Amino acid sequence: MKLPIGIQTFEKIRNEDYIYIDKTEEIYNLINSYTYAFLSRPRRFGKSLLLDTMKCLFEGKKELFKGLYIYDRWEFKEYPVIKISWGGNFKTLESTKQTALFILEQNQKRLGIKCKETDEPHICFARLIQEAYEKYDQKVVVLIDEYDKPILDNLDDEERAIENRDFLRSFYVQLKENDAYIKFAFLTGISKFSRASIFSGLNNLVDISLMPRYGNICGYTHENLEKEFYEYSKEFDLEKVREWYNGYYFLKDKIYNPFDILRLFDSKIFDNYWWESGNSYHVITLLKKKNYYIPSLENLTISKDLMNTFEVDSLKLEVLLYQSGYLTIKKVNRYEEYEITEYELGTPNKEVQISLNNLFFEYFTDQKLDGKIKLNMLKILKSANLEEFKNALISLFASIPYNNYVKNNIAKYEGYYASVVYAYLASLGLPIIAEDVTNRGRMDLSIIVDDKVYIIEFKVGSGKLVENGEWRIENGELNNSSQLNCNALEQLKQKRYYEKYTDISNIYLIGICFDEKEKNISRFEWEKIK
Repeated sequence: MKLPIGIQTFEKIRNEDYIYIDKTEEIYNLINSYTYAFLSRPRRFGKSLLLDTMKCLFEGKKELFKGLYIYDRWEFKEYPVIKISWGGNFKTLESTKQTALFILEQNQKRLGIKCKETDEPHICFARLIQEAYEKYDQKVVVLIDEYDKPILDNLDDEERAIENRDFLRSFYVQLKENDAYIKFAFLTGISKFSRASIFSGLNNLVDISLMPRYGNICGYTHENLEKEFYEYSKEFDLEKVREWYNGYYFLKDKIYNPFDILRLFDSKIFDNYWWESGNSYHVITLLKKKNYYIPSLENLTISKDLMNTFEVDSLKLEVLLYQSGYLTIKKVNRYEEYEITEYELGTPNKEVQISLNNLFFEYFTDQKLDGKIKLNMLKILKSANLEEFKNALISLFASIPYNNYVKNNIAKYEGYYASVVYAYLASLGLPIIAEDVTNRGRMDLSIIVDDKVYIIEFKVGSGKLVENGEWRIENGELNNSSQLNCNALEQLKQKRYYEKYTDISNIYLIGICFDEKEKNISRFEWEKIK
């Protein structure tokens, strides 16, 4: 069977011999459980195909579902379906309205309905629901894909994003106002905005994004690779495939982004397919606004409430990274006594770890990490040549253009230096842990290479880490005199963080001190203790 690369049409997949991973059990349970539902998933995760499958189901196209879970369980009655896939120009409120009117016009043509002329999309939407109900004498199904795209496309312009958000609020409220005519409504998107900001009044909209029984409703499991994709996967080392692309977790199984797997099986080359198919300017926009301590993003714990918060006028980088697919859930901590749930987040796999940290490195240094530089550092770490390691880092900071410091002021923050080193090392794709927890405290960084572990402590000035993950300066400046008494290595030895890694053959402790004035390493000490 053929690989369905870029195909989001269920009918084409079923009629033209493409591989289809059966999601109809989840669809069946979803439709029978809720009238209004919402799903948040990262881009390229199969949301559009999921909605098109539902469209075919509600249109009664029974022949397409032969052999699938739902085939002998569904009545295959025909319902009028309104399908809205947001795509177009959203750079002005007027262009957003025109796009909405065009989408609604296409639905009118497909359903054979002519609504009264209006320049207001929300009125047209309401009329379309009501007139479809009257014409077909059946309740209406509403499927909305990328419900948040008019907002996300404008995150670099807060005023425009808020205008589109307010427009969408008036548009989506029509679902509530026309409840009597609706059989089922399902919305998908990347972000999860609060109910108050987008779905005001739609109290019965159920978010299934983190319900374990719907955890696999989009994406491929490792079992899918071994079974449905066997003719393709048998040519690969599946543990390497897992390391590169598996790891997204929505509280059921760890899953793959379909786009990665289809491109891998087609090209037979490991590459950053999902990452390169998107645009990460949202991340850069937030980095420019605030100075984040990048290593902390690999070891985050955030509350359930924060996970469900995405507001245009108060964006948080960790929430954006999670909802965009750059971070995923690693562990769930539930404190039943206090009715609190927290999620530990981290990068899902090697592809995202490498690509995300390439992005961070480029932002912080105004340079790209080419393959030659990475290969050289890998050789240094594999051979434990600590003198060359020191020289490579000094050379790295020396090569950062001076205007990079001038234009964004990032070097005034203590977290800057550690963030650069972290992004550099994490982009190598090696096992790396930031703020590594031990029973004696937290070490800044540990990186494992073959039979070696490098434990690194950073020191610079008197900057203090504040609660929201940003670095600030006390009394308006850093105290450079503290550089002279840098005791990073001594601290590592005293804290005995290395005891966590006694099962590893070679343990190296490295203390690195930075001089904010010189913008480079002022002291580099190391000791092998095993």
